[in-house]
This record gives sequence, C-alpha cells and structure tokens, in this order.
Amino acid sequence: MIVDSHCHILPPSFAKRREELATKDATFAEILASPSTRIADAPQLLEAMERDGVDRAVVMGMGWSDYDVAVEANDYIIEAVRANPCRLTGFASVNPDWGDAAVAEAKRCAKAGLRGIGEIHPDTQDVDITDLATMAPVMDLARELSLPVLVHCSEPAGHLYPGKGVTTPDRIWRFIRNFPDNVIICAHWGGGLPFYSLMPEVSAALSNVYFDSAASPFLYRPEVYPTVASLVGAERILFATDFPLMSPSRPLAEVAGLPLAEQDRRLILGENGARLFGFEEL
Repeated sequence: MIVDSHCHILPPSFAKRREELATKDATFAEILASPSTRIADAPQLLEAMERDGVDRAVVMGMGWSDYDVAVEANDYIIEAVRANPCRLTGFASVNPDWGDAAVAEAKRCAKAGLRGIGEIHPDTQDVDITDLATMAPVMDLARELSLPVLVHCSEPAGHLYPGKGVTTPDRIWRFIRNFPDNVIICAHWGGGLPFYSLMPEVSAALSNVYFDSAASPFLYRPEVYPTVASLVGAERILFATDFPLMSPSRPLAEVAGLPLAEQDRRLILGENGARLFGFEEL
C-alpha cells in the first residue's frame, strides 16, 4: 500500500483568481501568486495517483491567513473526500491566531469528516507556534478529537524558496514540548529536526511526532530516508510528495533505489500512514 501523506488540492477557481486571492491571503501571495506555480484540483490528483500507483492521499489546503479563503478551501476538501472516501483523507486549514474562530472551523470540518489539522504555515500566517496561549485552543481540540496537526517546517541552512520561512528546528522543538500529548506531523523532514535527535532532550520530546518527506527531492539527497530512519525509527516517517509540487513517481523512484529493509520500506510508503490516519488497506 502506498499513502501520500501530504498533498494540496484547491478549488478549480483558485487558479483563475490568483490576483484576487493574493491580495486577500498572505500565504497565497507568498506561495501561489505566480502563474508558473501549479495549482491542482481533486481530479488532477486522482489522475496522478492512478498513474503512479498511489492508493491513498491526505489532502489539505495551505496555511491560510484569510478566514474566508480557508473556509472556501476547506469546503472543497470536504466535498472531494466525500466523493472519494476510499482514496482521499482530508485535513482542515485554520490559523491558530484566529482563536475561537479557528476552533469553530476545525470543529466544523471534523464533523464533516476531515481527520486532521494543517498545513499550518506559521510564517505567512503570522502565528508564533512557540506561544502556548496562542496555540492551546486549537491543540487542545486536536487532542480531544484525536486529530494530528501538520506544521510546515523550514531548514535553518540551505537555499531559499517560496514559503521557506523561519519555522526552524529550535522553534518546532519548543512547540512539540508544549504539547507532548498531541500527535504532530513535521512537514519537510521537520526542517532537519531528526538530526538533532542525537541530543537526549530532543529525542525525549519526539514520542508523538512524525516526519513527512514532502518536497524531499528539492531539499535532500535520497539518503535522508535511511538516515532519518536510523535516528528516529522508520515507524516515524511518512511518505509524502507535496503534490502538485511534484508527481509521486519521482520520490517513489528514490525510495525504490534505497538500501532499506523491506519492512522499513513498507512502513514508510504506507503502513505508517494507514495506522496514523485510521483507514484499512485497499
């Protein structure tokens, strides 16, 4: 079974409304405003999944800064999941800085069948994820409803790219320590946080933490998979593409060429996702 744990689908109209949405939403302006940046809808994702042999995908919007944009995108994801319940699992996008409105929107989406919260983009949403009071309402709800929370993470070194930001391992570690009982998914290999797990105090905080491989070919050499597996365990890695940034075929080819134990390969490619997101093998 292959599970893509980090995909973005948006209403078809978003690709035609870039200028409008960029003026309303800081995340859209930073990441999606350029006409050269691909925006995909559910049928396009399903086509890529069928072509590349992906059984299930976790779909989400972005970390929207504008409430109305978030609701529109969340509604589309709810509809897409309802239409494809055996192929798509949905996450709700909220900004923790909205306070009660964020909690209400997350509740609405969970009641409609979405199974997680994210992707949170702390930089473009202008939210301090290390601030306990700001994050607690959304995180408390997520814990109460058993919803994993997915956070965009950034590397403190290396090349720049749209949306990279400064949500680096030090800040992610402080966030995780504030909410030890929440299941947290650190996108993009946690900005390198697994490499700090050789520090006992970091390792001790990671018992409920997963790391996804979204955009990995743009960030690291393929050896990152066995390296991170050796540091935090293969059971903590979720295969992900960041679709439509790339099609599944590219990272799948990377994983196929790695000297991984077969059990670890199965865990990374799908078994971890199936267990975490609560669905049976197709």
